[in-house]
Order: sequence, then structure tokens, then C-alpha cells
Amino acid sequence: MEYYFIANIRINNPEEYQKYLDKVDEVSEMYDIEYLAVDEAPQILEGNWKYTKSVLIKFSSKEEFERWYYSREYQDILKHRLRSADCDTILVKGLE
Repeated sequence: MEYYFIANIRINNPEEYQKYLDKVDEVSEMYDIEYLAVDEAPQILEGNWKYTKSVLIKFSSKEEFERWYYSREYQDILKHRLRSADCDTILVKGLE
């Protein structure tokens, strides 16, 4: 079953956030990940948009998501995203 990681991000410190961007592709290539969308100007249909970026990533399984997210390599760079941005992230289970 596929899972989708959705990150809504408001970048507060671009220099620190760049440290995350500099390594995230290299780390992600080690896992079964498919970036479906990265958008810095999504069309707002309802509500208030307080972010500067939205990211949608597909994983082949929950286990693959956990291998990526909780890996030492990802945790080493995640600290840069969390220091530099306000992030709301969720994991959504795909339809069977």
C-alpha cells in the first residue's frame, strides 16, 4: 500500500534551509521515494495559506517511509529544516 508524505513549510531562515536542500536529494536517492510535487506558489482554494512551500512525496509502503524518515542520514539533515522553518507534516495512507 502506498503512503504519501505531505509537508507544508514556512521558511524563516533560507541559509539554514539550504543546508537541508543541499543533502536531501542525495539521501532520498537511497530509498524508494517519488517526489510528486514541490510547489512554492500553490493555488489557495480555501482557508489561509501561511506557508512558503508544499511538498508531496510518494512511498511504496509505510515501512519504506519509516526507513527513510527515521534513518540516520535523514535525521542528520532534518535538523536543518526544523531549525529554519515552521513545518506541518502528515503521512497519508493511499487507497487500497
